[in-house]
Amino acid sequence: MADFDVLVIGGGTGNNVAAAAAEAGLETALVEPGPLGGTCLNRGCNPSKMLLQTANAANAVRDAEKFHVGATLTGIDHGTVVAETMDTLSGIAVDMEGRYREQEHLTLFDEYTRFVDDRAVELGGETVTADRVVIATGSRPLVPPIDGLDETPHMTSRDVFERTDRPDSLVILGGGYIAVELGYYYESVGTDVTIVEMEDRLVPREDDDVAAAFTDIATERHEVVTGHRVTAVEDVDGERRVHAEGPDGDTRTLTGDELLVALGRRPNSDDIGLEHTAVETDENGFVTTDSHLRTTAENVWAQGDVADKSMFKHTGDYETEHTVANVVHDEGVEIDLSAEPHTIFTEPQIAGVGATEDELADRGVDYRVGRADYADSAMGRAKRLREGFAKVLAAPDGEILGCHVIGYEASTLLHEAVVAMRNGVGVDAVADTIHAHPTLNKVVESAFVDAASQ
Repeated sequence: MADFDVLVIGGGTGNNVAAAAAEAGLETALVEPGPLGGTCLNRGCNPSKMLLQTANAANAVRDAEKFHVGATLTGIDHGTVVAETMDTLSGIAVDMEGRYREQEHLTLFDEYTRFVDDRAVELGGETVTADRVVIATGSRPLVPPIDGLDETPHMTSRDVFERTDRPDSLVILGGGYIAVELGYYYESVGTDVTIVEMEDRLVPREDDDVAAAFTDIATERHEVVTGHRVTAVEDVDGERRVHAEGPDGDTRTLTGDELLVALGRRPNSDDIGLEHTAVETDENGFVTTDSHLRTTAENVWAQGDVADKSMFKHTGDYETEHTVANVVHDEGVEIDLSAEPHTIFTEPQIAGVGATEDELADRGVDYRVGRADYADSAMGRAKRLREGFAKVLAAPDGEILGCHVIGYEASTLLHEAVVAMRNGVGVDAVADTIHAHPTLNKVVESAFVDAASQ
């Protein structure tokens, strides 16, 4: 007889699976060596978005003049911003742990563990077994083997929120969402920022028009070096030096007081003893799962960043619902990740769902493009929004293939396109929907009207 009915390894999105199993009366073990809530609550989307509100507030003061409002920014207390942010979030994690320790049928283990068999792990110096196991160990920052990086002091998104001192200058390796969000924050609070990206544009996974527009905006704020691969880093008398090489062999040396590595994330699958199980991983270390989130080992499931579906918190939450249905209630529900949105919380924000124009072109898919600029809308004019647009990609029959927005509150505006795509609603129906005037949603409406008219 197994020690537990359900064993959940990882207390990020996995904590909700464990809670649901315990509530269903199943003897459940939750293993998490760090604070509950995982990366999002403690080292990711929660703290970063709280910091970004400070950046937005500071820039609102700076922009007051364009509304003929006299305002002066006299200073930003970066240390207090960080300390207050982490104090708030750590309190949430502590409260969560307290509730879970008191929950009936739930045992919390605050330690690392490793598999010794498909459904057996080491805990407290003993082998603990379970009938059903959920792997939800998440991911961590990717630190590639760049020459000199091991010997050079640097930050990642794992520890950047613990730094209450603000560097005067910062070099960021990478141009993805983590890099540009933190670059926007530090630039807004007074740090001289340099971003180095191997691709020709920042946020290179976005639609090409969006990536180009954002790269131009970022270039106006701080130094942006694109098309250059970092070959080496070094610390010289406390100064971080980054050596980068362009496509034609040209080299650049960039310097800063601090170095931030933001080159992506890797799954936490390499040190949990999967070699002792039948659980398979892909070439990048992600645990292979089917449409029910089952792994290749019997009665073992995986979800969240460690699995091979997607590395978004909202996807992890969606997967949690299905893990609970399948592991706790044996419902056999399949996941459907169609119309999966994503957002980047710089200013302007970036949001997208579905295919990009380059992806459609590469696949040889016929499509039409609808576009509308913020500046041409009534609310855009009222807010003095000179930049930003919504872009719709549609099939000749009106099927929505993708929607991409860059601009103020893009993360909110995108969702009517997400709902439409998720429910098979076409371009004509969205274009014919009455949108309240003069909301910013009129920008999205105008883009759909433009696509429908072609």
